[in-house]
Amino acid sequence: MRAPILTLYAVAIYAFLHLPLVILGVFSFNRSKFTHWEGFSLRWYEAALRDRTLLESAWNSLLIASFATLLSTAIGTLAAHAIWKRSAPWLSTSLYVSLVTPEIVTGVSLLALFQIVFRVLHLQLGMHTVVLAHVSFCLVYVVMVVLARLRTIDASYEEAAQDLGATPWQAFWQVTLPMLRPGIVAAALLAFTTSLDDYVITSLVAGVDSETLPMIIYGMARRGVNPAVNAISTLIVFGLGVLIVISQRLEHKA
Repeated sequence: MRAPILTLYAVAIYAFLHLPLVILGVFSFNRSKFTHWEGFSLRWYEAALRDRTLLESAWNSLLIASFATLLSTAIGTLAAHAIWKRSAPWLSTSLYVSLVTPEIVTGVSLLALFQIVFRVLHLQLGMHTVVLAHVSFCLVYVVMVVLARLRTIDASYEEAAQDLGATPWQAFWQVTLPMLRPGIVAAALLAFTTSLDDYVITSLVAGVDSETLPMIIYGMARRGVNPAVNAISTLIVFGLGVLIVISQRLEHKA
């Protein structure tokens, strides 16, 4: 394929992927609530920031994403280290099953599990079930990112530390973990953005008082045109874009 055709092809692909987001951002600054331009305005950002429901759902999303990130990063890092130490390819390959499972299937299976367990424990769906569900799918991303970093580390460093008298835990904590830090940070950022963005699984396992920002935005969009949705969506895209760029830079350094 000739260079100009290849360039045109790449531009077309990028336009197809990103033009809707550009249009969303442009109309978030439109004075009119319709799709014809009437001038620059921040009124929809002000409306979004005054909306109590939006702010509460945004707080719920941040809390859930923070707890899910902390838990999945801690558990996933130790799980990746265990897989790496045992050199078991089938363990890492099995992670792809969770990675490619449709979200609706994951959500329904988690809901069935929670209903069975909570019927015994007399508990209800709520923020805790959303956090557990998010940990379940964030865990896969954390293990895969940390495992990729571990595969670039020479296992003899830990062995040398243990030969010098360190316990396995001391060798991991003082030798391997510092070398893993960039990969762990990248994995945590990826888990945070994935959790913050999830709608399908969250909508199945959330209780009545644990609505997240994606659930509220979806509900607003279904009721009709609301330019505040454009404003809050633009803020989300910008925030997630910054986190993804940081994650990618840290992963490349790893």
